[in-house]
Amino acid sequence: METAENGSGDVPTHDHAYAGGIGASRVFVLSKDGQPLMPCHPARARELLGKGRAVVARQVPFTIRLKDRTLAESEVDGVRLRIDPGSKGTGLALTDEKKEADEHGATVTVRRGLIAVELQHRGDQIRMCMQQRAGYRHRRRSANCRYRAPRSDNRARPEGWLPPSLRHRVDTTVSLARRMCRYAPITEIHIERVAFDTHAMTAGSPLAGTEYQQGTLAGTEARAYLHAKWNRACAYCDAAGVPLNIDHLRPRSRGGSDRVSNLVLACVPCNQAKGSTPVDVFLAHRPDRLAEILQQVKTPLHDAAAMNATHWRLTEALESLGRPILAWSGGRTKWNRTAMGLDKTHTVDALCVGGLDHEDGDAIVRLPEQVLIAKATGRGSYARTTPDRFGFPRLRRARAKQHFGYVTGDLVRATIPTGKWAGTWTGRISVRARGQHSLATPRGRINVSHWNLRLVQRGDGYGYATRRELVQSPSRKTG
Repeated sequence: METAENGSGDVPTHDHAYAGGIGASRVFVLSKDGQPLMPCHPARARELLGKGRAVVARQVPFTIRLKDRTLAESEVDGVRLRIDPGSKGTGLALTDEKKEADEHGATVTVRRGLIAVELQHRGDQIRMCMQQRAGYRHRRRSANCRYRAPRSDNRARPEGWLPPSLRHRVDTTVSLARRMCRYAPITEIHIERVAFDTHAMTAGSPLAGTEYQQGTLAGTEARAYLHAKWNRACAYCDAAGVPLNIDHLRPRSRGGSDRVSNLVLACVPCNQAKGSTPVDVFLAHRPDRLAEILQQVKTPLHDAAAMNATHWRLTEALESLGRPILAWSGGRTKWNRTAMGLDKTHTVDALCVGGLDHEDGDAIVRLPEQVLIAKATGRGSYARTTPDRFGFPRLRRARAKQHFGYVTGDLVRATIPTGKWAGTWTGRISVRARGQHSLATPRGRINVSHWNLRLVQRGDGYGYATRRELVQSPSRKTG
């Protein structure tokens, strides 16, 4: 059985003791007329660029465009895009599948990972900014004014509406999938679609029958429930027979919720002493009591609720790409990953999405060596002023986002002739109106004049980095 081109670790395995083969990440290739072709090995891309047969079309993700071949003159087998959605991050993997003959002459399917991308969402940042904006508006409307009743909350929302922090997860995933459809000949999209049972997660055990109708506070109220749960005593000092307040283990000012698992009873002195301090800091000198209290804290359900709210919307939005959509369960992904002996990451889970018949010898024989990390950074703010830590305006922001031809987030190459930072540096910039822009480098931020900059790639709302794929065992062959 022949290996793939340039010896990139693509030798298929036919035993169940999978060792985790790893190979070089592929490079996107476009035809002369801008149509996507099959991704190629980096060595092949260097050869094409060196001979002048191709030019660089995009730096990140690295893409080349051929100068002497069109789509009609090329052989394109097609690849599959596999998506593992998540609340904090989403994994995307481009794979191809080939039919091979094993040592017994039987035909098996081998799956190879070509390109892996980890998309990091910024839903938490959007939520925090909206809360901050609401606080600023509340202060402006209420400061030095008479009391005004709040506006009624009976306004209708359009069908399919999602909060901005959740809509962001759908939009960024679809945007990145659409971009990969422009750079690679994707024929199918496989997505993991899961729904979490938040009621059972709150209970901490499987539920059945009428148990789903009986929640934590069935037949009672929160204060009575807490009195019974904590034996009418302070959770911090065991004081009984004194007035008890309801205290949040994780303060609401630090993102804590009003879930009953986040509530305890506290006497007035303990409640005042704790204030807005997290419970792990407040009881750092009493680890035994801290461990006892944390036993009743349930798993946060924010991420599970976000996935439940967006998994159908994401599938519907991906249909606009014009490719067949195949949805798979999370159990299938876990089964594939366990059978292959792989560690759990977003990109490895994406590679394992979809059907794979292990009993007939099908296997995942290759993982990309490097993972491209695309972190959503946004495109700036609409705020007209920069506030201080109290929320009061500190300075006015320039209304123009472009200064001397550059925008914050652009990828540039700086050539500094003299001084401490003499040399050539490449990175993302933050622009300033005076023309002395700030450049992010591996050694820190430096100030560079716009005269010493050259644009490499326009900012697209993402910051890019790379990391090595985390596998349990080393590759038997690298390349």
